[in-house]
Amino acid sequence: METVARPWLALWSLVVGFFMILIDTTIVFVANPSIGKALDADITAVVWVTSAYLLSYAVLLLIAGRLGDRFGPKRVYIAGLAVFTLASLWCGLSGDIAILILARTVQGVGGALMTPQTMAVITRIFPPDRRGAAMGLWGATAGMAILVGPILGGVLVDSLGWEWIFFINVPIGIVAFLLVMRNVPELKTHSHSFDVLGVLLSAVAMFLIVFGIQEGQTYKWGTIDGGPFTVWGLIIAGVVVMAVFIGWQWWLERRGGEPLLPLGLFRDRNFALGNAGITVVGFSITAYPLASMIFYQVALGLTPTQSALLLIPMAVLTGALSPIVGKLIDRVNPRWFAVAGMLLFTLAIYWTSVLMTPDTPVWMFLLPSAVQGLGMACIFGPIANATTRNLAPRQAGAGSGVFNTSRQIGSVLGAAAMAALIQARIAAEFPPLPPGQAASTEGFGAALPQVLHAPFATAMGQSVLLPAAVLLVGALTVAFFAKPQPIPQPGDDAEAEVPAAG
Repeated sequence: METVARPWLALWSLVVGFFMILIDTTIVFVANPSIGKALDADITAVVWVTSAYLLSYAVLLLIAGRLGDRFGPKRVYIAGLAVFTLASLWCGLSGDIAILILARTVQGVGGALMTPQTMAVITRIFPPDRRGAAMGLWGATAGMAILVGPILGGVLVDSLGWEWIFFINVPIGIVAFLLVMRNVPELKTHSHSFDVLGVLLSAVAMFLIVFGIQEGQTYKWGTIDGGPFTVWGLIIAGVVVMAVFIGWQWWLERRGGEPLLPLGLFRDRNFALGNAGITVVGFSITAYPLASMIFYQVALGLTPTQSALLLIPMAVLTGALSPIVGKLIDRVNPRWFAVAGMLLFTLAIYWTSVLMTPDTPVWMFLLPSAVQGLGMACIFGPIANATTRNLAPRQAGAGSGVFNTSRQIGSVLGAAAMAALIQARIAAEFPPLPPGQAASTEGFGAALPQVLHAPFATAMGQSVLLPAAVLLVGALTVAFFAKPQPIPQPGDDAEAEVPAAG
């Protein structure tokens, strides 16, 4: 641990930018139907606005953690902040869905550079007995972003247009830049080599898998545009390339090199289980709102602002309870909170699925939203604490990079899987329509014919059961968290004795 005069002020300064990244994701969920209508894009194309961002984000997170170790988390954070802010301006100026997807890809690069630095700083400037409270702030930030993002997004979309959900990042980015420059100290750097081949292999593997899953329904899971490639062929190729990537990481580590994915870290049981758990969380927190926000606006006819207001109970409870949970996990095994949180989140999704009919009173969706808030408050801080607690300080950058990458991989797979499932369920549930009335999802933000409201609601209700099922698997996984190691007391060398992984 490195001694810093005002660690909380440094963390608050970093959290402003982290908050901006989280807001950006939740704002886009609310704006998806408006983007589809304005740019005349179908569901799959609009989901690529989210997937492109998450994909570039996930691929670069691992090397971003190493960059923070090598050049200092403050410098890398500032570089990412600049890229993210400028790309946000580009997104807002985009007048075509393809340009918007490209701008979001660049925005993901900036987000990837920023995110690992926040967790690395927590690990390096807070003693083990205070990290739970710091992680609680991290979790509370996520909760507040979930509240502010959709509501702010709804207001901006309704009053100024979807472009402003990206323009809003510009002033926030400038404030974050000034705070970080003033309050975040320069921390010690560590020499690292960079696994360029690993980056390329992981990027190719993720793109093939995500493209295959997300576009599968578009090509009816067959040949792509009559060419030599099939959807399943791309997915299988992606899995093979991913296996090659893991093999390369193992070989590089055995030869004493510095792999992009330090497999030795996974020898710690909690680190391995925590990364599996946060992958599930990333999948669910992306897939579920992606579907629910479309349902609220297309099936119920709510405005973006009205849809966002349904998230208030969840966001308020998450923000209020996360700091309390953060303090408790320094004394109680985090697995009890993590398991309870995932089960509550599962219950909330299932309850929402049951309510997804065109005739359900809107206020009833506030009830599962509150249950979700209880669950979310018990998820982020406990899993992050249990996953990273046993890491040595010199592994902070790599460990936080792996952890955040796992979450983003879950998110991009969640978006892709939900896009494919929504398309499939709509195709299955929509009845044959009269001549001249199409059931296409092109420009899906436009008004849906009355005859399609019920089958559309059924399709969406079925679709959200996917993240609920995935969360049950996650709850079973984190139930096997080992009891955390005793927290070293002041003057102890216990932290330094944690064996190096790889």
